[in-house]
Amino acid sequence: MIDRRAMVLSTLTLGATAALAGSAIRTARAEAAMSPITAYAFSFAALSGPDIRLAEYTGRPLMVVNTASLCGYTPQYAGLQTLWSEFHDRGFSIIGVPSNDFGGQEPGGATEIAETAQHQYLVTFPMAAKVAVTGPGTHPFYRWAALARPKDVPRWNFHKYLIGRDGGIADVFASAVEPTDTRVKTAVARALADS
Repeated sequence: MIDRRAMVLSTLTLGATAALAGSAIRTARAEAAMSPITAYAFSFAALSGPDIRLAEYTGRPLMVVNTASLCGYTPQYAGLQTLWSEFHDRGFSIIGVPSNDFGGQEPGGATEIAETAQHQYLVTFPMAAKVAVTGPGTHPFYRWAALARPKDVPRWNFHKYLIGRDGGIADVFASAVEPTDTRVKTAVARALADS
């Protein structure tokens, strides 16, 4: 004699297992189709003019540097400008991001920041408005970078994130590494060569 309860239970179990398997496959496909957040998802208010939307740099290497006007590393503005001038025609850009997070070395407003960057050091690459790069109120780009590279967060001014063509962090350079250092130039050239 056929046990109808066992048959119904078996049918339900097989159906549930198939539904779960189908659901797992759909979830896996959806997760694979989702693209990770990249640097190109963020923007900065500009020191002057329209916002600096990193999406406008999609597919091109980019360096994001937190800056300060009263820091011992402030002369790196000149090196950043040299680096920008050398590689800009090949598609590379730099975004300067003033921050007062380290030693209170960027206390001024937009006028004072522009005076230092654009008039003293003749910077022509885009400059963002002052933001927090650590602590409460950290700008979303820097929160993303800290999640992506937790051991490579800014510890002082002139910390450099090199963003590759894919929008991920290709390399990181500490404050003490000069923008014209061979390691930086080699990394930028490599990022430009990546297709």
